[in-house]
Amino acid sequence: MDLILEQPGDYHFIRSVTEKGIQVGEDFFLEPFILNADQIIPDWPVTSIERINEQDLETVLELQPEVVLIGTGARQRFLHPQQMMFFYSRNIGLEVMTTDAACRTFNVLVSEFRNVAAMLIPVQSPNGNS
Repeated sequence: MDLILEQPGDYHFIRSVTEKGIQVGEDFFLEPFILNADQIIPDWPVTSIERINEQDLETVLELQPEVVLIGTGARQRFLHPQQMMFFYSRNIGLEVMTTDAACRTFNVLVSEFRNVAAMLIPVQSPNGNS
């Protein structure tokens, strides 16, 4: 699914989401990654929301976001309440949704100059795990 045709500003934006990966600007990601308006952290070592731990979540704190979006793949899954408290106890908003929804939401929030970070697990083909 193409999300945007042209670069809307001087920040990272998600151009498309498909079963093959996620395109951010001119870069294409096949594996989970984290991004905000200014920075991309490739190779985020999470392949499934069920296997996420606090150490995996700490990586996003380096970006000092006000809001974190977690894209869980093709199906919406939820964090354990204790993991949600990881963000809430730091006064960071959190939304967990499918990856394509997280990508659309990221583009809207970043275009509004919100301090948002997205932790994205790419959508995989029907034979994949997401």
